[in-house]
Amino acid sequence: MNVNYNLYTLDLPSHSKSDEFSEHSLELYVDVLRKFIEHLDLKDVILGGHSLGGAVIQSYYFKYPNDVTALLLIGTGGRLRVLPSTLVTVKNNFPKFIEDMNDDRKNEFLKTPGNVCYDDFKICDGFDILDKTDLINIPCLILVGKEDEMTPVKYSEFFHKKIENSELVIIDNAGHLVMMDQPKKLNEAIENYINNYL
Repeated sequence: MNVNYNLYTLDLPSHSKSDEFSEHSLELYVDVLRKFIEHLDLKDVILGGHSLGGAVIQSYYFKYPNDVTALLLIGTGGRLRVLPSTLVTVKNNFPKFIEDMNDDRKNEFLKTPGNVCYDDFKICDGFDILDKTDLINIPCLILVGKEDEMTPVKYSEFFHKKIENSELVIIDNAGHLVMMDQPKKLNEAIENYINNYL
């Protein structure tokens, strides 16, 4: 059965085409997502988030559990520690951080200023709700690239073990940016889950 649904993508504050903010926090991102959903009067919402976006949607769910029908947890975790050396490089030499990326990845990172990227990494580094993961009681699709080094497969396996109503899909030949490495496989997994399990 094919399910009809509308797809929305949201640029977080100071990201890409969104308005600039002087300070950035997980609470701000959750509040902006809340206002977005309220403004459009969305119902039966399925929230999807990659990496930091996964932290945002988990936090949103725990704050507004009745608003969310399902979660798509993509290349993320219940804790998102960042290497201290990465934080130092992003803060002090953002061009060096992105110099080894291929052009597609560089273009994506360059849509966000270096100081905002640093704030995002700091938010990730402070994110830790592992003790609440097993309280998630809505359907969850967990997706991860098999070669993901930033949020390795074990993070997603932890989700799958702790969240009773969950499906885990590990996508071959994909790293942390699974949506760029294997967009077709990622989209197919999401469509299959929505059409057959929700």
